[in-house]
Amino acid sequence: MADVEIWLGEVAGALDVTLEDVLPSATQDELLTLTGDIAHNVVRLAVPLSSYLIGVAVGRGASAEEAIRLVGGLLPAADA
Repeated sequence: MADVEIWLGEVAGALDVTLEDVLPSATQDELLTLTGDIAHNVVRLAVPLSSYLIGVAVGRGASAEEAIRLVGGLLPAADA
């Protein structure tokens, strides 16, 4: 996990954002859970593209939690 934290810190710095302000640990966890579900229940290719769309929505004013909830609601129902 330390390598991911270093990478995210570098990315945040390059984008001139504060990592904890725009992607706190709780949001990271929610996003990782959602993207795992997308990869396994939709198609892996949809993960980065869906993540980008979530980012655009957040950039336009949606809360990260709401955007994640809405996209999660689109996942196909798990087989029983």
